Amino acid sequence: METVEEDQEYNYREVLLPSLIPIVPEPELERETGERRRGRDILIAVDHGPNSKYAFDWALIHFCRIADTLHLVNAVSSVKNQVVYEASQGLMEKLAVEAYQVAMVKCVARIVEGDAGKVICREAERIKPAAVVMGTRGRSIMQSVLQGSVSEHCFHHCKAAPVIVVPGKEAGDESLI
Repeated sequence: METVEEDQEYNYREVLLPSLIPIVPEPELERETGERRRGRDILIAVDHGPNSKYAFDWALIHFCRIADTLHLVNAVSSVKNQVVYEASQGLMEKLAVEAYQVAMVKCVARIVEGDAGKVICREAERIKPAAVVMGTRGRSIMQSVLQGSVSEHCFHHCKAAPVIVVPGKEAGDESLI
C-alpha cells in the first residue's frame, strides 16, 4: 500500500477491512432512498488504550443503528513505519469485525499521520459525520489544562458534534460487550 500525500502535513493510509457485510441491492422505491435508508456517518477515534475501547463499545451499544457507517480513525506518528501500521491495521480489523457482529454496522478505517486532536478534527471536517465519538482518561480540569487533552481539543475545534465517553471508575479495563 502506498502513502497518499494531499498536503505536506496530511499523510494517511486507508485500511482494507474484511468484507463481512453482504451487498444489499439499491432500494426499488423512491421513498426508501433518503436518510432513513442510508444511515449516518459516525467517526470514532481509536487507539490501543482501554478508554478508546470503552468508547467504541459504548458507541456500538448506545449510539449505532443498523444502517450507520463507522469511520474508525487512528492517529499515528508516522504512516511509513511498518510496525506501527501493522499494529494499527490489526486493531482496526478486530474492531470492524466486532462492530459487524454486535451492531451489524459497516466500518471504514483510516490511519492518519499527525497530532491526534488535529487529525480527528480534520477527518471530521472531511467526512462530516453526525458525531465524533472518543474516549477520555477522566483527568481533572487542572491536569487537562496543564497537560493538554485530545478530547478537549476536539470538543472546542471539531465542527461535528463531539461525544466524549468517560469510563466510570468501576469499569476499569473491562469491555462493555
